[in-house]
Amino acid sequence: MADRFRSASIEDLPSHLIFEILIRGRLSAVDLVCLELSSKLFGGSHGLYPHKFRSLVDFAAFQLCASHIIYAGMSWKVQKELFDRCNENWKRVLRFLQSVEHSSDMVETSAGNMQITTGRYHTLLISNSSVYSCGSSLCGVLGHGPETTQCGALARINFPYAANVVQVSATQNHAAFILQSGEVFTCGDNSSYCCGHRDTSRPIFRPRRVEALKGVPCKQVAAGLNFTVFLTRQGHVYTCGSNTHGQLGHGDTVDRPTPRSIASIEEVGSVVQIAAGPSYVLAVTGNGEVYSFGSGSNFCLGHGEQHNEFQPRVVQTFKRKGIHVVRVSAGDEHAVALDSICLDLVNI
Repeated sequence: MADRFRSASIEDLPSHLIFEILIRGRLSAVDLVCLELSSKLFGGSHGLYPHKFRSLVDFAAFQLCASHIIYAGMSWKVQKELFDRCNENWKRVLRFLQSVEHSSDMVETSAGNMQITTGRYHTLLISNSSVYSCGSSLCGVLGHGPETTQCGALARINFPYAANVVQVSATQNHAAFILQSGEVFTCGDNSSYCCGHRDTSRPIFRPRRVEALKGVPCKQVAAGLNFTVFLTRQGHVYTCGSNTHGQLGHGDTVDRPTPRSIASIEEVGSVVQIAAGPSYVLAVTGNGEVYSFGSGSNFCLGHGEQHNEFQPRVVQTFKRKGIHVVRVSAGDEHAVALDSICLDLVNI
């Protein structure tokens, strides 16, 4: 009877099952390195991979890279440049891809995963899926109710039900939250429809679900000054709020009270990351192209011109030079893009 419940070691498993664990277990590049160093099992040859790979773990890292959405969207030339940049080490390539994928400002600390975002007079913090805020607000951006206009220490924001928050974006007068479920909540000054609710009679003092996106799970949100951009898990982009400069991307300057999908960008492929400045938007597609729209002030759109763009327009400089962009960031008066080979990689 005792043998029936005997614990088994992973080394007792057939090699092909071990390989399946490596590529299906949602392991990080660091996890793979630790496994490789912990046992000869992961470093030896099992006849499961070509001799050009250094180990079973190395082959697993290659398979994870090949199936990664960012790597799959790269041209062969860009893939080779990235591989060379990583000293022909597939675990380093995987580390790069996973770093970009998780670069939503969430960082790992000894106290857990955290993300910090700030508005003009306030700060919001995600710590282990809960959101905290402090600072000053007359418009509800702190999320604690109408009775709270100032908060001297970080206080937890309560949602209508138990919620695991994975991302937050805040600007001067409003904030938006993405839940693990893909639901979107907003709070703050909705006079410009930036919170995605039709009711503009009073500020939204506590996080409220954006009903227009019910059934449309999102993975990222970016708050502009008086508008908001939502990125769905399917790679579609929705916008709502003020549209003075065409920052909603619908080809006009009409304000939108609730989130509406940008049809023109759906035609060029799936979007993998977004960023919002005060009155403009940047969007990165799966093939590494960057589209921008909204206010062209200070050349923020990257087209070498300062006029507004009312629909998403590809940044030709990157396209012409074959630069594959993986992430963008939008400031008040400038924008930054990260390409697939310029990240300083951590040795693993």
